[in-house]
Amino acid sequence: MEDEVPDKKADCSISGDRLWDWWQQAKQQAVEADVPAVELVWLLREITGLDRLALQLGSFQNQRQIATTRSLDDLQTLWQQRIQARVPVQYLVGYTTWRNFRLQVSPAVLIPRPETELMIDIAVATVAQSSIAAELSQGIWVDLGTGSGAIAIGLATAFPNATVIATDISEAAIAIAQANAAMNQVSHRIEFRQGSWFEPLADLTASLAGMVSNPPYIPSTMIPNLAPEVARHEPTLALDGDIDGLGCLNQLVHKAPQYLREGGLWLAEMMLNQADSVSTLLEGTNRYRAIQVHPDLTGRDRFVSAIAT
Repeated sequence: MEDEVPDKKADCSISGDRLWDWWQQAKQQAVEADVPAVELVWLLREITGLDRLALQLGSFQNQRQIATTRSLDDLQTLWQQRIQARVPVQYLVGYTTWRNFRLQVSPAVLIPRPETELMIDIAVATVAQSSIAAELSQGIWVDLGTGSGAIAIGLATAFPNATVIATDISEAAIAIAQANAAMNQVSHRIEFRQGSWFEPLADLTASLAGMVSNPPYIPSTMIPNLAPEVARHEPTLALDGDIDGLGCLNQLVHKAPQYLREGGLWLAEMMLNQADSVSTLLEGTNRYRAIQVHPDLTGRDRFVSAIAT
């Protein structure tokens, strides 16, 4: 069941002194609950429109009234959901930022992580080095398991002459991804298809310039031990990678050769200890070359790419 978050209200206001008092209490609660203070700033900026400096200096304290999108009671309810129920702040405010995009999120989709942004950079760099770079950059790209649509939107922006297709098994995820494509003005560039992995792409055998995916890769037994923000609130469908975490990745490795054109890119994200196993799977098919492991923002192995033969 999705968390109960108060509906946004228009034309609310809170006096500066009351908001200041609440702000002091909330900061202390954040420390006690080990919640980063930046999340409280994010929540308040979204609800009040106050800038970061005003919050840091407390200059809003003497304002008679501050226009808000929520009442003080609603704000308190939201913050307690973050502190006590460990609801991610992205779900509380209903959006996150990823690359230079603003994306709508809800418990129906995984919250896009900063490290996943690197997949777009890897795709661009790989295409630039290809002997068929022009063809690939104007070809058909797919984002499998699109979730919020982040990767598809990133691909559509990075390759403005390409056709991008985004798939997801979840109808709710597709709806959010479509809304995000519209919000970021790339709806005309992305086609959305509902279904599991390559199933909606039967008409595209040997046609894809690139396949990019951030699939479920957490071993099933590990999910209950993840941070409560993840284990309790993010969709299990987007996390559970089967017993060893490689279930979905194995499907992508073995099915992609039917759909990728020669010279097309295979690119996926995975857990830190899975790169060697995925590389071995790719090698075992004899359908890929130039298999490479790529680090994330902390320098740890996070992505694997390969070229279809």
